[in-house]
Amino acid sequence: MCGIVGYMGNQDATPVIMSGLNLLEYRGYDSAGICTMASGAVEIRRSSGKLVNLERLLKQQPLHGNIGIGHTRWATHGKPSIANAHPHKGGSVIVVHNGIIENYLLLKDELTRRGHQFLSETDTEVISHLIDEKFTADTSFEEAVRQALKEIHGVYALCALSEKDDKTLIVAKSGSPMVIGIRGNEYFVASDMPAIICYTREIVIMEDGEMAVIRNGTVKFSAIGGGELEKISRIIDWSPLKAENKGFPNHMLKEIHEQPQALRNVVAGRVREEEGDVVLEGLNLDDTSLKSFERLCLVACGTSWHAALVGKYLIEEYCRVPVDVEIASEFRYRDPLVSRKTLVIPISQSGETADTLAALREARDKDAHIVSICNVADSSIARESHGVIYTHAGLEIGVASTKTFTTQLVALYLLTIRLGRANGRIDLRKGQEMIAALSGLPALVEKTLGLDSQIEEVACEYLTSWDAIYLGRGISYPIALEGALKLKEISYIHADGYPAGEMKHGPIALIDVDMPVFILAPRDRHLVKVQSNMEEVVARGGRVVVFCSEGDFKTGKGAEYALQIPWAGEALSPVLFAVALQLLAYNFAILKGKDVDKPRNLAKSVTVE
Repeated sequence: MCGIVGYMGNQDATPVIMSGLNLLEYRGYDSAGICTMASGAVEIRRSSGKLVNLERLLKQQPLHGNIGIGHTRWATHGKPSIANAHPHKGGSVIVVHNGIIENYLLLKDELTRRGHQFLSETDTEVISHLIDEKFTADTSFEEAVRQALKEIHGVYALCALSEKDDKTLIVAKSGSPMVIGIRGNEYFVASDMPAIICYTREIVIMEDGEMAVIRNGTVKFSAIGGGELEKISRIIDWSPLKAENKGFPNHMLKEIHEQPQALRNVVAGRVREEEGDVVLEGLNLDDTSLKSFERLCLVACGTSWHAALVGKYLIEEYCRVPVDVEIASEFRYRDPLVSRKTLVIPISQSGETADTLAALREARDKDAHIVSICNVADSSIARESHGVIYTHAGLEIGVASTKTFTTQLVALYLLTIRLGRANGRIDLRKGQEMIAALSGLPALVEKTLGLDSQIEEVACEYLTSWDAIYLGRGISYPIALEGALKLKEISYIHADGYPAGEMKHGPIALIDVDMPVFILAPRDRHLVKVQSNMEEVVARGGRVVVFCSEGDFKTGKGAEYALQIPWAGEALSPVLFAVALQLLAYNFAILKGKDVDKPRNLAKSVTVE
């Protein structure tokens, strides 16, 4: 959500910044802009829509200079437009900003009374005017930024330039991610590492309340409130972003097909089949500590919340430990009942999800132990947890989570085995059986991917529908929720997921010939009940598509389509059914001509409330 790139060095800033912004497109945005400065002269270019529009503008009106800042904006305050695009200029000060300034209206009113004129609807423009007002003959640029930030309440990561100090780039952070890359006397600034990792592997990760002043080939770190800081850079050893589609028409389909390898990666080196156990590097809990927790609390948002719901079924079933699943944005705004006897597990693809990070901090303040599940090394959630289980899915470009979701499911499955072995609920034989089931999972996912043409046929049949219902029971219910979310996200078809047993309590009133009902019917303990629910829909003239287990030919009786999904056992069936539903949503969206990689109004990483 939003992207920041900055540069100061000895080369032309524009190509560096535009390269970085292109690498941050996956975060989601609706406008973009860039500013460069040379000999005190500032020039700004902004455009609405995609980066290609800004690139076109830069060809017509080039920018030059060895210092610059750029931004891709995801609208919060003010509609998407050129006027609201960053960078924003107030007096001599130019700012790009990620986050939300909560008291911007009060500050804007005060500044307006003092003669400042605003050209946008954004909260960001307030920052530039506030800094400019404090930047006087008696106050340095650095001190002006420091004074302005003391008056600002909210979340921010920002870069600031000034025409009155053309050799300085100032960076500050509070609640939104920011990193600085170093290569000799060149400095690269970004809100996410992929934007700059192709230029340097030496990275400094900024923490909340910190400010960096880059000037004349040096960088000085300090607390925003004052006081210099010693920051240690680290060498990042993961590969830079590879945006190639490798023959696929888009990132989403490529990432759907990368799932077999992603699942191998999340398991690799972690299973001990002979011992019927799992080794989770980064868990940082021995058996005694792990089994001492009285309950677990899983907190997440969106797709990760659906993974958490699956985790609840797994952990309670196999480990017999109570599990609460919380939506992070709700958890953070109440007084949750957690203690040092609670293991809190935040789940986040990016490791930067604002609500999940805030929930983590709330739980940590109450002495809960935190073990996160995330995909991005050195992310805020990973750094602030006591332990972390990485999903090793690789960078995911498509906004709608695919491989990161299924690797979260497998990470939770691995955690279930580890906890069950620690507390004695999973014995040697059961542990060996559960691990053996994992070994065949990637091949079964590949087989599920082979259903694409059949799934495309289903999408063609119901392409004119504007509503859909997904039904599941037990561990399949969260996958019904996830399937409905995927359809909404990328095809813009309204869809809802329900527990199949709730049909008679309201949703059955929606059944008609225009709305398909997608029913998940794996070969588990709930199959007979799900078949009964399906018959209820058929009896009322509903159009049913059933996703059943391979070989269960009777399950599809009465359905218009029956798609047979390979059987991996009840505990791992969510992975395979999720893949099938990803393909379903994908085909709907493609047939409707939608941009599956960048669906409207959505961002890959939600770093603001």
